[in-house]
Amino acid sequence: MKFTKMHGCGNDYVYVNCFDETVENPSETAKIVSDRHFGIGSDGLILICPSDKADFRMAMYNLDGSEGKMCGNGVRCIAKYVYDHHLTDKTRISLETLAGIKYLDLNIKKGKVETVTVDMGAPILEPAKIPVNISKPKAVNEPVEIDGKIWHMTCVSMGNPHAVVFVDDTHSMKLNEIGPLFEKHPLFPEQVNTEFVHVIDRHTVDMRVWERGSGETLACGTGACATAIACILNGKTDNEVLVHLLGGDLLIKYDTEKNTVFMTGPAAEVFSGDIDL
Repeated sequence: MKFTKMHGCGNDYVYVNCFDETVENPSETAKIVSDRHFGIGSDGLILICPSDKADFRMAMYNLDGSEGKMCGNGVRCIAKYVYDHHLTDKTRISLETLAGIKYLDLNIKKGKVETVTVDMGAPILEPAKIPVNISKPKAVNEPVEIDGKIWHMTCVSMGNPHAVVFVDDTHSMKLNEIGPLFEKHPLFPEQVNTEFVHVIDRHTVDMRVWERGSGETLACGTGACATAIACILNGKTDNEVLVHLLGGDLLIKYDTEKNTVFMTGPAAEVFSGDIDL
């Protein structure tokens, strides 16, 4: 199987061009390629596929083989792949995902995609649609007991579920201990991605993320969007937020008139090769 390794702010996936390749069992393939000792090493597998609804279709699988609905860093990398590898000459493309069709604007430098702005759509705040088992109109600053401690979370879906928790310091957190307890808490019927966020000022935050099915990753695009919305809902920032992640920065802008979140960030190709599965 021919593949290309790419990352967005260090959130790395193995990408397969399914215009040329056929992946018989993507769930098992994701487990194989994601292993950093016996495989290629990644946060998961993303397939770039034909679509009858949009220019392209994304199928994504986490490193544990579970299928995800949406990946903000992944969609930017797909945009870079299809333009740089001449699958399209458009600088605005549509991408079918399990979270709906996303529209991507490609920012070109010296003939290649440098950054991508993604229309991530409207944030979902209704608990039943996130989903989170809370009987309120919104889950904002909601207390939850984890490991004997009360945390306050704001829940948002950007196509996949997020719980955003504000903390005084992200760097000293033992994320490998607390992350799984949030991920598999009974409040979340489909498990959850958890963002731990320190607000620096009205325009800037630090964020670390524990992703369901993958553990801590260096970046999460939908998580950065959910973080910006949580900051706004809690009155902590303005509508444009620079999110510092372990792997780089994402600029998130919430358009109040359109009720739409826009994410801008880089995408990078690391290497290509082939693997005998």
